[in-house]
Amino acid sequence: MNVRHLINSKPLAICCLVFLMLVLTACGGGGSGGSSGEGASASPPDTDPCDATSVPEYGVCRPVAVRVDARAPTPYTEDGRPVSLEVVIFKPPGEGRYPTVVFHHGSTGNGSDPSLFGQTFISATLIRYFVERGWLVAFPQRRGRGRSGGLYDEGFRPERDGYSCRVGPALDGARRALDDLNAATDWLLGRVDVDTTRMLVGGVSRGGLLALAHAAARPEVYRGAINFVGGWLAEGCGDHRAVNRELFLAGAAFPAPTLWLYGVRDSFYSLPYSLAHHEAYTAAGGQGEFRVFERGGGLNGHFVVNDPWLWGRTVDDYLELIL
Repeated sequence: MNVRHLINSKPLAICCLVFLMLVLTACGGGGSGGSSGEGASASPPDTDPCDATSVPEYGVCRPVAVRVDARAPTPYTEDGRPVSLEVVIFKPPGEGRYPTVVFHHGSTGNGSDPSLFGQTFISATLIRYFVERGWLVAFPQRRGRGRSGGLYDEGFRPERDGYSCRVGPALDGARRALDDLNAATDWLLGRVDVDTTRMLVGGVSRGGLLALAHAAARPEVYRGAINFVGGWLAEGCGDHRAVNRELFLAGAAFPAPTLWLYGVRDSFYSLPYSLAHHEAYTAAGGQGEFRVFERGGGLNGHFVVNDPWLWGRTVDDYLELIL
């Protein structure tokens, strides 16, 4: 069943009160820890006084997560050297096997600023949300991103001065990215702290679209997929409609329910545009619930991932459904 909801944020004063309550109960935080450059745009600055492994509580930072910096091998070589991927993991303290969400980053604006390629993407908001619910969260960085090896090459123009808007390079870049998702997944399946019977894939912007396509390619691994504001090429970027449609339809073969979370005033994907892709996805057999949220103060809906007070209950319900 396709369900569409618009959840309006409250006036700014009420939003601030809700945020304060959430902080005091350690249920989340705004902003992303780590990189910006998300999904064809940069994340807002993180003003949180605590790092991604802790939450502010009564003036102090209470630890909630253990961080593990690791590298996942790949079958790829460049310049005769093996390529490995940076994977940053956050999990609850203590030993055990944890349900695991593998969360994938987006792009770097329009691809014209190489200084963004080396920024590692993690999200304090997602870490806190999932770890406090007993989950392990893994953030793989694709080739050439963060501290991963190899060349970042997800569909550039020949001059490498920005992303290509043409079908061929764009889809080649998406396929290269999906190869990296496969390598990261294969490595995670071998970890003793990952409950391989309870795995979820998610992502934001390009990562959200990749999560859907990857879930369809690995249905034996993933029980669900969460797509935050997914898309590969922004509206107005040449062949965007054909490229995005092909990649969304690639995910329609996934046999389990998926969750699509989008925001009002998204500067890259308008709601009618994203809804049209969702309708094509479900018409092709995909199961996807589409939810819409409005951020306060006229904020860009492309960053709704930073507002767990908007989508937290929806994701709670989804996790209960798929597990």
